[in-house]
Amino acid sequence: MEPLFPIASLQAGNGTLGICPLPGRSGDYREDVQTLIQWAPDMVLSMTTAREMGSFGASDLGEDLERENIIWHHLPIQDFGAPTAKIITNWQAISPKAHDILAGGGKVLAHCKGGCGRSGMMLLRMLAEIGEDPTTALARLRNARPCAVETDAQFQWASGP
Repeated sequence: MEPLFPIASLQAGNGTLGICPLPGRSGDYREDVQTLIQWAPDMVLSMTTAREMGSFGASDLGEDLERENIIWHHLPIQDFGAPTAKIITNWQAISPKAHDILAGGGKVLAHCKGGCGRSGMMLLRMLAEIGEDPTTALARLRNARPCAVETDAQFQWASGP
């Protein structure tokens, strides 16, 4: 039986990538955040919109994580969407730190509403950025989280330049 708040993980270089749904999606925001904190990520990437976060009681997620000394970045992308130019620019600024965390043996976790498309796209992008073949990386990612990456546009962006 799958836990109410599943966090799937896979190795990426020296570190670990994690993927999960939006805390609160299970119906208990506080319990989900505690599960996320216990997983001990160094950085969390929120791919959900502010409206999605609010509808599941997760409007304070960034503050809750930062209180635990977890780096938090909000990269809102519409459900089933790919990054806008603004999000791409923001990712270019965030990416080096995320890769430093992985290189140092740390953990980076991405979530979206369901923990599938947008968060899978971001993890696939990170795997491609460290030199993994996108098709091979997608198979590895889907072995951990079968629903990861939902659209062709997501795969295209995640595959890199």
